[in-house]
Amino acid sequence: MVLQTPPRPQAGAPTVLKIVIAGGFGAGKTTAVGAVSEITPLSTEEYLTEASADVDSLAGIEAKKTTTVAFDFGRLSLPDAPVPLELFLFGTPGQDRFVDLWYDLSRGAVGAVVLVDTRRLESSFTPVSFCEDIGLPFVVAINQFDGAHRYLPEQVRTALELPTSVPVVTCDARDPNHVAGVLLTLVDHAVKNASASRVRHAPPTTLQDA
Repeated sequence: MVLQTPPRPQAGAPTVLKIVIAGGFGAGKTTAVGAVSEITPLSTEEYLTEASADVDSLAGIEAKKTTTVAFDFGRLSLPDAPVPLELFLFGTPGQDRFVDLWYDLSRGAVGAVVLVDTRRLESSFTPVSFCEDIGLPFVVAINQFDGAHRYLPEQVRTALELPTSVPVVTCDARDPNHVAGVLLTLVDHAVKNASASRVRHAPPTTLQDA
């Protein structure tokens, strides 16, 4: 996937960006979209049943009763950002069996937020690898669940084997300000990534005799 620079908006119009909210099963994606969306979010939550017990482990998240089966959608306008933004947020289902759907949801996205639950860190490897494999810029946001051990961002970076170029931050997915801050971190990272890519792929210059 090639990150494309969004078209230049008309004067006074916000820049519209698509962002993916990814992460493992139960990492807080639906919560994050709902917390920050200025519209009533579209949610495709369904109740967990005994039929999914063998494939949807609830170890560490026993209180979870529902799961996303398609995607979540929300919208956030940031008129006071350095460049006015309108963000379209697409939350992915967390289970690995929905990876094919992740490709569809990521098409045209400027980047992704990978939410991490340190109680179930192993569930974060697939979404991280997915973003790396398709070349989608991403940031890792450690969702600080109540009662969960507080790990430092650099400890999570080491555990997930992330390069220093990937931002790792902490957040509370229930807090709109936290989520908005993570989204702005992603936008900044994606813009820098796109600028660096243009420099790497610029044609070589040649000196000509005057």
